[in-house]
Amino acid sequence: MPSFDIVSKVDAQALDNAVNVTTKEITNRFDFKGTHVVINLDKKEFIINLETEDDMKMRQLIDVLINRAHKQGISPEAFDQSKASYPSGKLTKQSVSVRNGLKQEDAKKIVKIIKDSGLKVQVAIMDDIIRVTGKKIDDLQTVIHASKTWELGIPLQYENMRG
Repeated sequence: MPSFDIVSKVDAQALDNAVNVTTKEITNRFDFKGTHVVINLDKKEFIINLETEDDMKMRQLIDVLINRAHKQGISPEAFDQSKASYPSGKLTKQSVSVRNGLKQEDAKKIVKIIKDSGLKVQVAIMDDIIRVTGKKIDDLQTVIHASKTWELGIPLQYENMRG
């Protein structure tokens, strides 16, 4: 029976490369010359800790980070910027978490959307993966095509397509 998995993963190496390229670009930019900038990636927790002098530079720093990550193949939706930047002494700090894996509530939303679509497929949640199974591979491709229009705010990838 044909099947595939819906996942939401971020490649740790691509994220590391994006942080390194961002650091290199910021140190070479004229508007950041002589300013305090720290970009620190916690590889275990998938959190990027940012530190700069003011709010405007923080926004520029995040823009550069997201652009560089996008060029590495990481969707901008993977970055959770819900925590606002906060002043710490003379500096402004912000923690940007990177969504890695499907949360239970997101997985339930996806399953509900697929079931409501009326397609003849079975859906099962397995930890942070959603397995979609169907009799026809065309039904599975329809699910993939439809999922690209959903406004969930999380990046989705499709893997282990078996026919």
